[in-house]
Amino acid sequence: MISANSFLESARARGFGFYAGVPCSFLTPLINRVIDDPETTYVGATSEGEAVAIASGAWLAGREAVVMCQNSGLGNAVNPLTSLNWPFRIPILLIATWRGQPGIEDEPQHALMGRATQRLLDGMEVPHRPFPRADDEIGPALEAVSATMSESGLPFALIMEKDSVAPEALATPAPAPRPRGTALDRRAGGAPVTRFAALERVLETVPDAAVLIATTGKCGRELFTIADRAQHLYQVGSMGCASAMGLGVALNVARPVVVLDGDGAALMKLGNMATIGGQAPGNLIHVLLDNGVHDSTGGQATVSANVDFPGVAVACGYASVVACDDLAGLGGALAHALAAPGPHLVHMRVAPGSIANLGRPTIPPAKVARRFRGFLTGV
Repeated sequence: MISANSFLESARARGFGFYAGVPCSFLTPLINRVIDDPETTYVGATSEGEAVAIASGAWLAGREAVVMCQNSGLGNAVNPLTSLNWPFRIPILLIATWRGQPGIEDEPQHALMGRATQRLLDGMEVPHRPFPRADDEIGPALEAVSATMSESGLPFALIMEKDSVAPEALATPAPAPRPRGTALDRRAGGAPVTRFAALERVLETVPDAAVLIATTGKCGRELFTIADRAQHLYQVGSMGCASAMGLGVALNVARPVVVLDGDGAALMKLGNMATIGGQAPGNLIHVLLDNGVHDSTGGQATVSANVDFPGVAVACGYASVVACDDLAGLGGALAHALAAPGPHLVHMRVAPGSIANLGRPTIPPAKVARRFRGFLTGV
């Protein structure tokens, strides 16, 4: 058994200082120590997949990041690990507990994943080794993690058995709730504009210092068609993860971070909005381009017509929300968001459909990720 502080000090010496995760009783001492440690950052996520996306955003901003979760939560993380971290070559350290370890009594819901944990990681091409249980194992384990991730550009997992870390009490109190944000309705009621025109207005309005993260599908493809720049990241998978990635970036840079989201993607991981509101990054602008359909797959309807996204954002703790449906309203909403601390939601109704013969980004995802990171870090 090791102390949480012994692991954190050794990890910090190797650059790991940003943590995201979802609790597990095996992880309690480590999570408590991370929360109490003023030299580390911890973001509690609503799902393990969200935690992976947040940590990936932190890596894009120049941090070495860790995700902590129960092994059953690896099921929630499969999508970003395989369609975000793998194609973009984003390395993060996973610390996954081994609930249901064969031969050790546990709850019935852990039995199958306990037998499958290592096979699941193997199937995702995530190398792994046991989490250290003695002080003299910490350094070699982290050296292997750092060396492997540096060579592969991919995640690495440490699998934590029960009672690996000595108990650690939590001293930091829960944060107090903040006052509700403001909501403005600037809808004109006319015919909706195209997403392409809305993206053009976004680029005309935000400063060059801002970074833009476009959700998967036609949103990113249209952004690439309008202008390809180092400060753009086009998601090609990991649907629903754009806002969580944006949060991970925004918590680690001072410049404006603009997330270009869609209604289907936002609905897929609606919990992201709660985490954004809870973390309250003042530089995050969440632009939700809502056309009511899954545009990339044939125009099937989402349920967004019945969802009050502005109301959800206010309830989640966003500092301001603007609802709009024309280019003038969009430009004004962005100007408002750029002038005041956020996070902000700009909910923009747009028309379904896209331009004819729409292409795709021609730059490999791994290169997109590294030039984006270079734009943020200067290296």
